[in-house]
Amino acid sequence: MTHDSRLDELYAAAQMYYGDGQTMESIAGELDVSRSTVSRMLRDAREAELVTISLRPPEAQRVEELARRISRQYGVQVHVVPSVSGDDQHERLRTVAEAGGALLDDMLEPGTTLGIAWGTTIAALLGSVRSRPVPGLRIVQLNGAINTEGSGLTYIATVLARAATRWDATVHQFPVPAFFDYPATREAMWRERSVQRVLATQREATVAVFSVGAFDAEVPSHVYTHNYLTADDLRSLRADGAVGDVCTVFLRADGTFRDIAMNRRGSGTSPDRLLRIPRRLLVASGSRKALPLRAALRAGVATDVVVDEVTARSLVALR
Repeated sequence: MTHDSRLDELYAAAQMYYGDGQTMESIAGELDVSRSTVSRMLRDAREAELVTISLRPPEAQRVEELARRISRQYGVQVHVVPSVSGDDQHERLRTVAEAGGALLDDMLEPGTTLGIAWGTTIAALLGSVRSRPVPGLRIVQLNGAINTEGSGLTYIATVLARAATRWDATVHQFPVPAFFDYPATREAMWRERSVQRVLATQREATVAVFSVGAFDAEVPSHVYTHNYLTADDLRSLRADGAVGDVCTVFLRADGTFRDIAMNRRGSGTSPDRLLRIPRRLLVASGSRKALPLRAALRAGVATDVVVDEVTARSLVALR
């Protein structure tokens, strides 16, 4: 018997056993050999790499089902990171940031313009990405960072510089407040040529990465804890029904945002502008982010989502 004929025979036995679900006894009868011969044939088929056996742990099935449910409901590509018993929220954030960083790395090609919205989650993500040069990569800031104390630029500059160093990219900062004191001030600032250049670069983004902010997240969202919002701002947001933000643009639970008063003073990229970016990666961790995450998905801001299992379960449990 030639080598190829032997492989064909092994494959036939493996097909009957693994593909058709026949017993060794029935295969032995069909091939007119002993049961022990069939057992050896199946072993040889595995050793010849005609058969590959993989194991799927229970957690893989759990997260795959969650991902399918979220994907079907919101029309996005979903990656759910399994949660390990005993992990705290900081550990879940770390694993989600690593998974999000790996997915973002797959999206980056030479000549990409990457829009980044700063925040706690995205800072963790950018700290986890691998170092590799991406020729012609441009990074543009999607929302202003100056807070009510006049600071904030140092924080975002450090975050963006870290990413630029790892990817050998150029950075276009957006040196304006996260929230202006008056809508008219923003309108006047938007007429400045320096600001218009950044806005034009934002419009050229082909990939964006961002998270969602929550008023009471387990790991506090940066915008809610570093003097970006006054007590009056928070009262106004609650009166308008805001549940959180994307790119420092506030959303209601149904995903609407246009008539929330604070948004007339904000510098962040609005959902309708995000929709023009081909790939939009939303990375979120924390069960208290489930409500703003649902709002963001209802607004359609994401094409791809990375979320931990605990947050995914909280999301599908919302009514």
